[in-house]
Amino acid sequence: MLVKVVDQITDGQLHEAAWNLYQDCFEELNTLAAQRHLMYRSEFDEVMRDTRIDKYLALEEDGTLSGIACYTNDLDAIPLIAPQYFERHWPEHYAARRIWYIVFVAVSPHAQGRDAFAQMVEQMYLVAATQNGLVGLDICTYNDEVRHMSRIFRLMVGRLCNNNMRFNRIDQQSFWLYEFPSAA
Repeated sequence: MLVKVVDQITDGQLHEAAWNLYQDCFEELNTLAAQRHLMYRSEFDEVMRDTRIDKYLALEEDGTLSGIACYTNDLDAIPLIAPQYFERHWPEHYAARRIWYIVFVAVSPHAQGRDAFAQMVEQMYLVAATQNGLVGLDICTYNDEVRHMSRIFRLMVGRLCNNNMRFNRIDQQSFWLYEFPSAA
């Protein structure tokens, strides 16, 4: 397994493989989480062309794409977060561009449980850790309670840095629904 970092995906075949992998990994979340987790194709295409966002490609020996992650320290490149939040809470890190954000991590079903996820996360960790940085990401309730993603990230990164880190929930959003049953 090789993890290659690129600033753009311009090859049409690779771009299509990345979209299919991403869609396969995130489409179901749109039925499991209130906030949309699957970018529209046009949004995905824009991210793949945006040089402010690094693309981590997990490639099999034969060149098959088995994972993709997007990572950036240009918080303005991520439409669904508020850079001002990070600037307010970590002004020195923000000013020095030492806050990174994991936009998404997707691994094909046939590669899950193998090294693709771990290698991409490790390479992203090294970028921030070597610069005394911070890394943010969002995890929906389903991915946290069912797939235990916050625990997985904490354990993986903890192993990489001998647990010399803090891992905290920085914000939480809850969705509420008012229901008005019909009068019987």
